[in-house]
Amino acid sequence: MSTEHVLAADSRARQPTLAQLRAFAAVAEHLHFRQAAAVLGMSQPALSGAVSALEEVLGVTLVERTTRKVLLSPAGERLAVRARGVLAEVAGLLEEAETLRAPFTGTLRLGVIPTVAPYLLPTVLDVCARRYPDLALEVHEEQTAALSDGLAAGRLDLLLLAVPLSTPGFTEIPLFDEDFVLVTPLGHWLGGREGLPREVLTELPLLLLAEGHCLRDQALDVCRDAGRGDAKAVTTTAAGLSTLVQLVAGGLGVTLLPRTAVPLETGRNPRLDTGYFAGPAPCRRIGLVLRDGSARAGQMAELGEELRRAFEGLPVRAAG
Repeated sequence: MSTEHVLAADSRARQPTLAQLRAFAAVAEHLHFRQAAAVLGMSQPALSGAVSALEEVLGVTLVERTTRKVLLSPAGERLAVRARGVLAEVAGLLEEAETLRAPFTGTLRLGVIPTVAPYLLPTVLDVCARRYPDLALEVHEEQTAALSDGLAAGRLDLLLLAVPLSTPGFTEIPLFDEDFVLVTPLGHWLGGREGLPREVLTELPLLLLAEGHCLRDQALDVCRDAGRGDAKAVTTTAAGLSTLVQLVAGGLGVTLLPRTAVPLETGRNPRLDTGYFAGPAPCRRIGLVLRDGSARAGQMAELGEELRRAFEGLPVRAAG
């Protein structure tokens, strides 16, 4: 056998496996062997062995192991990007093959933000059950940043959240616009009123969600548009809308809720009231987001149309 044939055979024998790439990508993401192993559903020794095998195949050190923490080597930093790209391409290959076999079948991993999930998921689940009974829907509730990362990495297939994200590589399908509603304690001078000017927000004690929620950023944008300066600091925050309205009911301040959340969050507490802004009221836009070039792009556009029709019964306005 010639030297060239020997080298070619050796190169084929030393190619990394997908399991090794997945193990390395998980370690690169979490920088913790135990957490990465838990995510992949494998033992820590097996994960460590897979990473070591990949290092041997590639001939470079990818991970610097110490007793206290895990760091990526300079080579590991560069090759982690390539590994994620390879895994994303493989996921895309499998997704496209699944789509070609039959539309609206297999698994659809849907990511939803917490300020949408409790209020829109019943409608989404009903549409999928009626129109696409062979589609297995997996729902993941996370904040916007985590959902965007999951979509980009191929962990998620579709997002339902506030848009625009304006993220390169993503396609957005707007669904509807919904107004913000002022929620006050019962008996508040603004409770039950309509046609409120945005300027009322400049002096009110405003309660917001904690950092990381896009609804917090949207509410702050509304306040800035109303003339509320950065000096008007928000000192009380909550992790979820249910806690937020309980704080309002307790008299700690007022808050802004998206209109789809109002019936559920205020209807079960008689100590709350609502006020509505004059038009055009401050609002947010909700839409679907998928990766550019997704094999399911046509199906997701069809799903978007189905959802638009289903959401017509909500107090929202169709986008676009």
